[in-house]
Amino acid sequence: MRKWAILLVWGLFLLPGLRPLAAQEEGEQDGIVQVLHGRIEPGEIVLYKLPDLRQGQRLYVTMQNQSGNLDPIVGLAPGDAAPEVLEADFEAALTRAITQGEDPFTAVNRLRNEYFLAWDDDGSGGLAAAMEVVIPEDGDYRLMAAGSFSALGGQTFGDYELTIGLDAPLVLLGEAEPTNDRIASLDTAVTPINTGVEEISGALSAENSETFVELNAVAAGDTFYAYIETVSGDLNPALLLTDFAQKPVRSSNLNGDAGKVELEYTFPTAVEKYRLYILNCCGKELTSPSDYRLLVSINDPVVLSGAADPGGRNVVREPEEVKVGFKLEQMIDMDQQREILSAVIGLRLEWHDPALAFNPETCQCTFKTYTAPEFDALLIEKGAIWPDFTILNQQGPRWAQNKKIVISSRGDVVYFERFTTDFQVDFNFAQFPFDTQTFIIYIDSIFPAEYYTFSNLKDFTQISPDNGEDEFILSDYETEVSNVTTSAGTYSSRFTFSFSAPRHLDYYMFRIFVPILLIILVSWVTFFLKDYRHRIEIASANLLLFIAFSFSLADNYPRLGYMTFLDAIMAIMFIVNSLVIVYNVWLKRLEMNEEAEKADRIDSIMDWVYPIIYLVLLAGLVWWYFYYRV
Repeated sequence: MRKWAILLVWGLFLLPGLRPLAAQEEGEQDGIVQVLHGRIEPGEIVLYKLPDLRQGQRLYVTMQNQSGNLDPIVGLAPGDAAPEVLEADFEAALTRAITQGEDPFTAVNRLRNEYFLAWDDDGSGGLAAAMEVVIPEDGDYRLMAAGSFSALGGQTFGDYELTIGLDAPLVLLGEAEPTNDRIASLDTAVTPINTGVEEISGALSAENSETFVELNAVAAGDTFYAYIETVSGDLNPALLLTDFAQKPVRSSNLNGDAGKVELEYTFPTAVEKYRLYILNCCGKELTSPSDYRLLVSINDPVVLSGAADPGGRNVVREPEEVKVGFKLEQMIDMDQQREILSAVIGLRLEWHDPALAFNPETCQCTFKTYTAPEFDALLIEKGAIWPDFTILNQQGPRWAQNKKIVISSRGDVVYFERFTTDFQVDFNFAQFPFDTQTFIIYIDSIFPAEYYTFSNLKDFTQISPDNGEDEFILSDYETEVSNVTTSAGTYSSRFTFSFSAPRHLDYYMFRIFVPILLIILVSWVTFFLKDYRHRIEIASANLLLFIAFSFSLADNYPRLGYMTFLDAIMAIMFIVNSLVIVYNVWLKRLEMNEEAEKADRIDSIMDWVYPIIYLVLLAGLVWWYFYYRV
């Protein structure tokens, strides 16, 4: 397939083609007409043989889009031209022209007329191709059909209808009726008939001991072949082919004694959505992750040998990559007691679905915009699915402010939703208020990882600078993509958005720790008074002040089953302030028992032991909460 790719890309795709010659006057159909149908995938070229054409015959060709965003293009070349030689010569000539400074578009326009007898792109006035060629001499020819490049540079694809006529001018008018004559036949040497080979690498583990690949649509009489081998680990692979209703139709090595694990099945009717399951044989649990290599094909038994070159049509539906963009736009509320975060989120998903591609000519546009109900209706019409998701730690409804879907003509989909909701978050207040909280949001795919896999949309994902959060300092964030067993029981892709946020400390310093320090200082200053009665009164008043202060803070504390750093400080202050009263009463009692000198000696020592006790206790708390328990 590659041997014609570069030639056609440069020679056929980049510029408008020849205009069709004027059609004859309308009248009765003359000549012979053949109508062919097929499908062109991105970058694929279909080559037809036109044998035994006669000099002077008029060849009429039209090619129209039947599905997808296919922009048809056709070209005629001599039948005896070797594709490899044409490709090499064309590449060399184009390279020389560009090296010499010639405009590539001009060079291609010049070279295409040199290397091709005729070709056309958009010759019908729209995107359909149409051309009329007078056969210059007797002989065989090749007709090339492909998808042109779109204006945005992407390769076009889809089903097509190719109408070929000899001496039948009504072909150009779209009025020709097919006859029973055969003009063209598929060149199977370059374009194999409905065959394809794919090689797939994967892994199974104790957490995910089975997986599957879904087959693309097959025709009646197609034969499916599969071969699997273990690359590493203790996997004893088994294969199970099921139909669209998950009913087994073929298996291999389910009893675990096959030396070579292969499978073959011929489809009696045209079907789709068959699955090939890859299992670890006999229900045994894998002791370590195991890698495997799987070869699958349609109508090519060479894969059963364990050695095959991938190529041809796509045999299975590969998992589609879904880029997830998560933007934390605004923090509305942070209920720390209930551990609930309310926020405004911008969510963006990007993926590709060929089933949603459309012909730009139908709307004179390259993209369409849908609301959610319109998109749901489109999915039903196309029989398609989309990477629906659930937010694992979402609490309550998700209030969508905007929800739009944009689909390009080639099937690229952008889903955007701006919504408000509550998230359940897990706070750890042990180091409060010097704690750094980690906020994690999980987005799980509804469908298994065999259908969709998430990745990070880096250009979108962020924390908005205008997030509106005043208590926590929001800065860096992290994203992670993993496969997990979700709450729905499927092994699916998970996108994790997380960020760590320390608190702004100004409030706590001035509203809590400065008053605490003042209470401690007042209590310490009393140690320098010699009137023990007044010291008792001041210490008692100080304790009452501390109790009132403690109650004023209680409403702002989360109700926990463990003590925080601040709780420990408050507890120590309460105990020490209570002991200060007891200490002063004891000193007063010594004084009343005529032991004033003893009381003075003890007090002179405690004047400095008191602050040291606080420092030692504080250091112990810091070590316990920030080093030992971490």
